[in-house]
Formats: sequence, structure tokens, C-alpha cells
Amino acid sequence: MPEPKKVVLASGKVRYRAVVDIGLGVNGKRKQLTITKNTSKEVKAEISRIENERNKGSFVAPSKLTVDEWLDMWLEKKAEDLEQTTIYNYRVTLDRCRPRLGHIRLQELTEEDVEAWMLWSLKSGRIRGKRAGTPLSTTSVDMTLARLKEALSRAVTKKLVNLNVAENLYIPRKARKVERKTRVVVEPWNVAEVQKFVQTIQSDRLYAPLLLSLMGLRPAEVCGMRWEDIDLENETLMVAITRTMMGNKTVVEKDTKSMASERGLPLPEMVTAALRKFKAIQAAEKLTLGADYVDSGYVAVNEVGEVLTTKQLRTRAYMLMTIAVLRRVRLYDARASCFTYLANNGVLDHILARWAGHTNIKTTKRWYVKPDVEDLRGAAQTWGGLVVAEGGVREKL
Repeated sequence: MPEPKKVVLASGKVRYRAVVDIGLGVNGKRKQLTITKNTSKEVKAEISRIENERNKGSFVAPSKLTVDEWLDMWLEKKAEDLEQTTIYNYRVTLDRCRPRLGHIRLQELTEEDVEAWMLWSLKSGRIRGKRAGTPLSTTSVDMTLARLKEALSRAVTKKLVNLNVAENLYIPRKARKVERKTRVVVEPWNVAEVQKFVQTIQSDRLYAPLLLSLMGLRPAEVCGMRWEDIDLENETLMVAITRTMMGNKTVVEKDTKSMASERGLPLPEMVTAALRKFKAIQAAEKLTLGADYVDSGYVAVNEVGEVLTTKQLRTRAYMLMTIAVLRRVRLYDARASCFTYLANNGVLDHILARWAGHTNIKTTKRWYVKPDVEDLRGAAQTWGGLVVAEGGVREKL
């Protein structure tokens, strides 16, 4: 143990100081820490603590690194393994906590700090747009808390902090119950609504791409579909790439969401017919415009051949919903309408998951199979067998 040295400050105050080794840096060079205390005994006690923690592998060197700085470093490392759009979503998610937590030194962040942010967010945490100052949804707060926990866990592994102060924090159950009572949930279309929409859009130029949405393709998959991915003779298509957007501004073309999302699907007859017609329409538009036509090779294009973005496809769908006098639902929710109908009509689980582009059926059933009251009507009729014997007489009310 190094012997503390007496130091006389400019003010005349006497302090004691020692320099100790605390390991090697990333460059392999020795790292040292200067300890300054009021007495020699305090310096020796601090050296003993450091040596003890180093022996146990729990020593964390003092650092001025802030939460903001660490989140930037963590995101930069995550970007090596995650897609551009995923990292963008991570950044947006963590931006919700940065104004209140980002300036705090990482080693000084407490559970109380994170909890205070969480409770504030549930009351007035929205920081963007016209609704700034209103509550964030429990889902949004949950997502931010999950990313923050992940980043702090990595900081523990890197020995930047001793523990993850957010590890045991969760959204209060009371807050979830209150939100469930007040939140308006827009259910996906039922069969009658889907059929009314299809009848309305039959004469619309984008009839075929919208039918692909009703087949259960994600909007990004519809916009990424190329004519080379479609075999009209054999009535099949291949979902190979997607064209999505970051912040409704930047278009990103990339591989499918997962390996399971890259899949081949058979085309129903009416979708095949609509695609044939749409291909002929595009050929006529190309002939009319000549050199001014943008021959992109994509299916979902405008009149001059420019590829539609997911935002443009959604906007068109919403306009058609208004014309059809239908409830406005997310275009993405066409997946739920599709998979609920298929599940209700006996499509086997492994086929349903394959059609949806999921690795297993649990994801499909948890998020996309949403039976409504009418879907349960058959169960109500079956229930009658429980209380009335076969051939028995039911009481007339």
C-alpha cells in the first residue's frame, strides 16, 4: 500500500494524498487514481476499500460520464448489430427520458431519479408536438424504461456503475388500470367492414396494392414489393424486401423484418386478377409518358412510376375509408383482420404463422388474432349443449 503524502494547499490547509493502480485501460496502459483526504488514515481506508473491491471484481473507477454520454456510447455500439430503423426507434424512445435524466452523472443516478421521471412521464411526459405536456401512454413509458434498463445493465457489465438502479422499477398497476379505462381502443375491421371497403375501392387505381394489405402484408412489405417478386402465371409472390420510413420522413429500403418474414405466399384469384389489371395500367401509363416515366420496377407506384412511401399508401387508404363511410383504422391493422378471419375459419396454426411471417404462432395469436363478439357467436351456440340435453326442450321466454 502506498504511503499517503502530506500536501499543503495554497490556502494553508493540510491534506493527504496517494496514487493507486486501478487496472489497465483499453489501450493496455496502466490506470491510476489519485486519492486526496483530510487525514492519512482516511486515505489508507480508501486504498483498502479499492484493493478489496478489485480483488472481488466489483471495483468501479470514479467517472464524470453523464447518462446522456453513456446512452450515446451504448447506441453507437448497438448500431453495429441492429438495423438503422431499429436504432432510430431506440433513439426516439430514449429521448423521452434525456431531458430529466441525461445531465446526471451516470454513477450518481439513483432509483429515485428514474422513478421520478417515470411518474412524471405518466402525468405530463409528452415533449413533442401540440400535445406536449400531456401524459405518455404506459406503453411508451414501458418501452423507454426497458431501453434504459438495457443500457444500464450494459454499464454494469462494463464496470461503469455497481448496479442497475432501474432494474426493479415497473409501471404501477394502478396506472395501467386507469389507462385501460380511459383509452379508446380502435378494433380492427370485422368481415362486413372489410367487404364494404373492398367493394368501395374496386375502381381505385391502388386497388391491387391495398388488396395485398388485406392479405396480411405489412405496409412496408407492400411498398417494397417488386414485379419481379410476383409470379402471375403460378399465382405466387415472394416477400423479399421492405421500404419503410423513419419519422415519416426518410425512406429506408432493407431486408425483411426477420428471416421468417422473408416468405412466399400463394395469390388468391381476385388478387391475381387485380395485379394483372394494375400491371396493364402501369404499362399504359409508361407508354403515354415515354421517357418521363420512372420505370422503378415496384408494384406500388404513382401515375409517373415513382415508388409510393408507406405514408402515401396509408394516406390513400384513409381517404378511401372516408369515402366508404367506414371507421378509420390503421392500415397495419388489416393484418389483424386477415389473421383473425383465417384463424376463425380453421387455418392451421403453423400455416397461419408462416402466412404472417412469424417464427411461431404465439406472436400471431397474441397480437393479430382478435375475435370480436360476433366471432364468439358460435361458442355461445355450442354452450347450449352444456345445459340442455340432446333432444331436450328449451324453455321459451
